[in-house]
Amino acid sequence: MIVMKFGGTSVEGAENLRRVAEIILVHRKRRPIVVVSAMAGITDLLLAAAHGAAARRDHELERKLRAFHNRHAHVISAAIADSKTRTRLLALTDQFAEELTRILMGMSFLGEATPRALDAVVSFGERLLVEILAGILNECGLKAKALNAQRFILTDDRFGAATPLKDLTYRKCRRAILPLVKRGIVPVITGFLSSTREGVPTTLGRGGSDYSAALIGAAIGAREIWIYTDVDGIMTADPKVVPEGRSLAELSYREVAELAYFGARVVHPKTVFPAIERGIPILIKNTFNPAFPGTRIVPRTTPSNPIVKAITSIGHLTLVTVEGAGLLGVPEITARVFDTLAREGINVLLISQASSQQSICFVVQQKDAERVRRALEDEFARERRQGDISQIEKQNGVAIVAAVGEGMRGTPGVAGRLFSALGREGINIIAIAQGSSERNISFVVSERDRASAVRALHKEFIR
Repeated sequence: MIVMKFGGTSVEGAENLRRVAEIILVHRKRRPIVVVSAMAGITDLLLAAAHGAAARRDHELERKLRAFHNRHAHVISAAIADSKTRTRLLALTDQFAEELTRILMGMSFLGEATPRALDAVVSFGERLLVEILAGILNECGLKAKALNAQRFILTDDRFGAATPLKDLTYRKCRRAILPLVKRGIVPVITGFLSSTREGVPTTLGRGGSDYSAALIGAAIGAREIWIYTDVDGIMTADPKVVPEGRSLAELSYREVAELAYFGARVVHPKTVFPAIERGIPILIKNTFNPAFPGTRIVPRTTPSNPIVKAITSIGHLTLVTVEGAGLLGVPEITARVFDTLAREGINVLLISQASSQQSICFVVQQKDAERVRRALEDEFARERRQGDISQIEKQNGVAIVAAVGEGMRGTPGVAGRLFSALGREGINIIAIAQGSSERNISFVVSERDRASAVRALHKEFIR
């Protein structure tokens, strides 16, 4: 068995859905399990509709609901030839649009868009698309059945970015999926969607369809997990920044986890974890160039040149610095900093502390920066009055650039070459972090230097 995940532009429109069906047909003997996300732009449309409803902008609501309905109805009319199937799917589209209208009108009445309500609203894109793709596959002569993953991917109640209850999820996945596969039926499953034990809709977070595919693959013991995108695998750098960037044939689980965490958008950061647990290879392939081998992600790769496999970056960040003599040798200060961030639900992307222990800095999303600063000012109000902490400041407009590669481990001179390459381009490094694994050197630069830093390091290490 293999798990094949398609999403975004891969399933945008009737032509692309037929292309996806052809790819699945080619691999029918591998007993595929298919995971799909909503068509490109649909989740954003639904979120905009929900927020518009909560703000009582009712004049926008009808237009967005009509756009949701019409986009799917157009795809059904163009992609489905059988009149009975087409009529059934158009009726289902009407039904979903009516159900969605009721939810959004309720949000308008209450004047709020809670995370729980948003998870219910965004589910409609995936729920409708699996029905359409299953209809196309059946029309092509391949038995297929649409499945809503809310039945068997169970999570906590952290709406918007829920955490799966893995043991329970794995058991329910096997019960829902394996009998269909044994009967020669292709399950077509909603990505991104899940629910609590009580059946309340949740989601795995944006980009979570990759995670769905990995969870399902781990649950059923798939031989491989194939993630289809619109590029030829994972690149050595963003081709928009480095036009000469090329596809990587192979990466280790750890390398791709580092790349995904620091901005590489081809694979969801959490995807690799279920695969690591089960030792399942992941292939990143191109829906629009299916013959290209893409990138294979495996437990371990053999050390090879280049030492650095890829350069990635993430921007629109803020560097927060907590500084003062009161930090020196007082361990609870650092603990209180990160306890405060945890209470606020803030994700920290990078941490750096000098050996003098008189300052600690960390990077957060720019949208969270002011909330972080206020929370730290409240937490350390007494220390600020006493002068133990001299300042809590934030520097907006920074970016993290990371050089990633298994070959960096134990190789002398990598950091020297990195800093020399940046120095030749006149790029100032604001902060640096490197873990003991030596697979990643990350540093903070001004946002305006981000692209130049990526190009300089690609030229130095990858060429």
